[in-house]
Amino acid sequence: MKSPHAMRLLTLAALACLAGSSALAQQDGGYPYVGLSGGKSTPQFNEPAMANSLHTPGVTTSTLTEDKRGKSFKLFGGYQFNRNIGLEAGYFDLGQFGFSSTTAPAGTLNGTMKVHGFNLDLVGTMPLTDRLSALARVGAQYAKTNDRFTGTGAAAGSTQSRSERGTNLKYGAGLQYEVSPSMWLRGEVERYRIADGVGRDGHVNAATLSLVFPFGRSAAPAPRPLAAAYVAPPPPAPAPVMAPPPPPVVVVTPPAPPAPPVRRRVSFSAESLFGFDKSELRPEGRSALDKFAQDLAGSQYDVISVEGHTDRLGSTAYNQKLSMQRADAVKGYLVSSGRVDAAKVSAQGKGEMAPVTKPEDCKGNKPNPKLIACLQPDRRVDIEVVGTR
Repeated sequence: MKSPHAMRLLTLAALACLAGSSALAQQDGGYPYVGLSGGKSTPQFNEPAMANSLHTPGVTTSTLTEDKRGKSFKLFGGYQFNRNIGLEAGYFDLGQFGFSSTTAPAGTLNGTMKVHGFNLDLVGTMPLTDRLSALARVGAQYAKTNDRFTGTGAAAGSTQSRSERGTNLKYGAGLQYEVSPSMWLRGEVERYRIADGVGRDGHVNAATLSLVFPFGRSAAPAPRPLAAAYVAPPPPAPAPVMAPPPPPVVVVTPPAPPAPPVRRRVSFSAESLFGFDKSELRPEGRSALDKFAQDLAGSQYDVISVEGHTDRLGSTAYNQKLSMQRADAVKGYLVSSGRVDAAKVSAQGKGEMAPVTKPEDCKGNKPNPKLIACLQPDRRVDIEVVGTR
């Protein structure tokens, strides 16, 4: 691939990144990262044709032994626009390869090749679990191939050094595991299209392990504290009125009115219970609900209402569906754990109809990291318990 084609590829990569960032639906991106990788590389060059192209007339290759074991490494940095799209640039060294051959008439020809350069890739990420993701990348790389050929005997005239520079395509795939919010582990296989130094194109395949260190990632917000509604104490019973003697009057004191039912409302942020755009409970969410169920132990309650809420971003129909799925997930877990009576629990999706934030506090309707962070209180699950302690 020559320079004009490389420029077209880089332009498409930049446009794809901008399109991905505008589709951001939850705050899980907008931060830089750096990393390093190491592994093995395997060339796919036509060494016999390479050797024959170097011989003087009348000299041919008799035997040829290839060395296809190289060590590769890469230093890179990138920017993660959102959970699915990132742009990455780096320096790579694909190692050293070579071959040894004998010729007829008698002689030897040995060759070594070294490849290094720079790359710019568009990296796509698809989450498989909370921590494991699949990776795919495509991009352009500018590489330099340095060749040195040493001949003896009949092949002495083939001794020379050559180099080739060019911009070509590269692509790859792999897996990424989030060890912690500040460190990822990647395993990848990549293919580089490389010129061999004597006018032919070939490939170099690299299998690597990488350590990646992101910066400035937003930690998941902590669950909001349980908020119990204030319950006014019952009014005091009136003091008995004693009539003066005579005659004695018996005054019957009326019983105190029954205490009103206790109401307790608990609010959990959606990010503390669920993954990105998901309705399956995360381990942290199940722990928070277990704590809530323990607090209910020994309580006498009449009904438990579970309400799911979303922010105003996205369509009304989609938000209503997601809020209902999350409310059902919380209800199902509380019932399946055996600590809550299924007959006393109801679930309802409110969608975007009951926001906590005010329009003047969080302006705009186009998704961006600042607006998404401002609307975080609206993405929640509320649980109300009505009964007596």
